[in-house]
Amino acid sequence: MTNDLPPYDQRIARVLVGPLVKSPVTPNQITLLTLIIALGGAALLATGDPQNADWGAGLFILSRFLDHFDGELARQKQMTSKFGYYLDYLSGSTSYAALFVALGIGFRDGLLGQWAIALGITAALAAVASMFTNLGIDKASDDIDHEAGDATGYPGLKGFELEDGIYLLGPITWIGYLEPFFIVAGVGASVYFLWTVWVLVGVRGK
Repeated sequence: MTNDLPPYDQRIARVLVGPLVKSPVTPNQITLLTLIIALGGAALLATGDPQNADWGAGLFILSRFLDHFDGELARQKQMTSKFGYYLDYLSGSTSYAALFVALGIGFRDGLLGQWAIALGITAALAAVASMFTNLGIDKASDDIDHEAGDATGYPGLKGFELEDGIYLLGPITWIGYLEPFFIVAGVGASVYFLWTVWVLVGVRGK
């Protein structure tokens, strides 16, 4: 199911990015900043230290929220581009892949033992593979403006997207339930990849 409204975080970003419209800041710079912040958060999560994990989760949430700023800035500055489109996809998939690998490393002494690393790697590969299937969906979709570098959104409803679940990473980490979240999200990454494959097959079959 697709969103019938722009996601709430995107609408917030649309307002907050206003002061940057007349600045020298470019959308691609914001994209790279979100990637750096996400990798920093993942590095903290990989340590397995609860206090580092609290900060790491916060940084990752921040990176995912800021991920909406580059597209909004590009639209308001009329700087949309195919390069920015691909860079945004690469940044997002790399961020999630790093998150899953980091969590796997961080929980290698937990419930799953060394299988946590295997789950992290599997989920990371699913995140990267989903990037390619989503690119395929975009290419095959008639309602995507390829020249402007538009991308298809996540499934969602009433202003909320599936990806918004990542905002739960912070509260769940802070109350001590990060490991179960990792297991569920790790499996969910593979399920999401299979869903994108199904959508891609359907779109190409039209």
